[in-house]
Amino acid sequence: MLSVVVIAYNDEELVGEAIRSALDQGPVVAEVVAVDDRSGDGTAGVLDELAALHPRLRVVHRAENSGGCGTPRNDGIAAATAPYVMFLDSDDVLPPGAAEALVAAAERHRAPVAVGVCVRRELPEGRDVRWQPALYREPAVLETPEELRPLVHDTLCVNKVYDRAFLDAHGIRFPDGRFVYEDFLFTARVYAAAPRVAVVPDTVYVWHVRRSAAQLSISLARQDVSNWRARTAAHRAAVETFAEAGRTDLAAACRTKFLDHDLRMYARDLRLRDADHRAEWWEVTREHLAGFREPEIAAAVAPARWAARFLLAAKEPCDLLRLSRLCAKPGRLLPPYAGTPADAVWSEDLPEARLDGMDRLPLGELPLVVDAVLRPGDLTLTARDLYGRLAEAVPRTAEVGFLPRGGTEPVHTERIDLRAGTDGDGTEPRWTGRAPVRLNRLVGAGRRLGRRGVQLWDFTVTVTCANGESYTTALRPVAGTQRRSVLPSSRYGVLLVQQYTTANGSLAVRMVSGARDGFRVVRARFRRFVRSSQ
Repeated sequence: MLSVVVIAYNDEELVGEAIRSALDQGPVVAEVVAVDDRSGDGTAGVLDELAALHPRLRVVHRAENSGGCGTPRNDGIAAATAPYVMFLDSDDVLPPGAAEALVAAAERHRAPVAVGVCVRRELPEGRDVRWQPALYREPAVLETPEELRPLVHDTLCVNKVYDRAFLDAHGIRFPDGRFVYEDFLFTARVYAAAPRVAVVPDTVYVWHVRRSAAQLSISLARQDVSNWRARTAAHRAAVETFAEAGRTDLAAACRTKFLDHDLRMYARDLRLRDADHRAEWWEVTREHLAGFREPEIAAAVAPARWAARFLLAAKEPCDLLRLSRLCAKPGRLLPPYAGTPADAVWSEDLPEARLDGMDRLPLGELPLVVDAVLRPGDLTLTARDLYGRLAEAVPRTAEVGFLPRGGTEPVHTERIDLRAGTDGDGTEPRWTGRAPVRLNRLVGAGRRLGRRGVQLWDFTVTVTCANGESYTTALRPVAGTQRRSVLPSSRYGVLLVQQYTTANGSLAVRMVSGARDGFRVVRARFRRFVRSSQ
């Protein structure tokens, strides 16, 4: 039997859905313990009304706000009475069958911890993205140090059930008060206690991602350097937890995970920040990375270990926009290229920042660049070389996929034959090609977003080479070539097309079909312009 602990603060509109998703799990959920962290809105009243209707719901009202998520979760553990406990945030939901799957796995394998798949659901689109998908593909029981090490990549506390007796025996609780990223430390304390872990390859938690919310969640509010400071502090605390428990293997894996995930996620946003933010971020990051050992850096994937070596070598916050492009998804390493393929370095000024593996990595793992110029009627591509790797492979064709935002597969593709050439001064090899593009044909295949009928389109490109190798990436728009277009359409009358660059530096297109929707878009932009001018 399971106690589901739901924490809530100023979430009166969403908390009811979370509570109902827990109660709908069936009899395996003995109780739902809702902890209101002294909300200033109507959350407390909503919870009390629900408790009057549902005997399995109990409400804990805190006398004062704790300032974080850890203290109310600890209150929920203290109030829980079932053998197992699980955590649920007030703006998320549990999918049907989640509790039964986790509790059954924990009991069947006598595992103090059972874990399943969490999906990040982008709202309002409803697109699901699996969190750490490689970890939970098959049912498994993990108990050896080698088996437990990959779990440091999953720092979430919510996609798991825990044996309360196990938590009590090891004194495992969340940090109290204002401790941002409290789940980092909690999960480190759990894994440091070396539990047997049962893995369920089913979706057990739906993490709602609301990027347009008035109050962004902590994981999305990355625009302030204080968020990065809090994340590095939580990571240090997790590493110290592993080290104090004698789990040096997990401490090392935790540092490598930081490079692979956390560092790249924040570095890719640097192009969106001002110079002061970038300088402060660079200082915080260098201070944190100073405690990393070379084997921990070497164990990271190529873009992450290259980024770490650059940051440790740089004596001032320069070249951070280039770093941002390298850490994006997909990553791109922009010139200049210094050294040789076997001894590539970040730049001539930073020879100690090694780009190891440049001569050995498969093309699919290299941060290669494909430039694009999209005009009404055609698309021109340019595949750029990287330390001679493409010249060795010899690009032959490129297949461009047109992908509606939120989709998983292209709805249309264009095949382009590539021709070898060089840049203007004849020193850099490149491969170019052109294909016709009929944007009118895409409109009906995309999904209209919002009442103005805007459609968003992304592009993917797969370059295939003569030696059989291939790589897939996104298109990088050539600076100064993006524009707005008004195209005639036999079906819609008129088609408004706007090219733009995504946060990851990739080419994308907004399209609006028809005069009515087009007028709405223009009118909305005019209103925003007027408001910004006042």
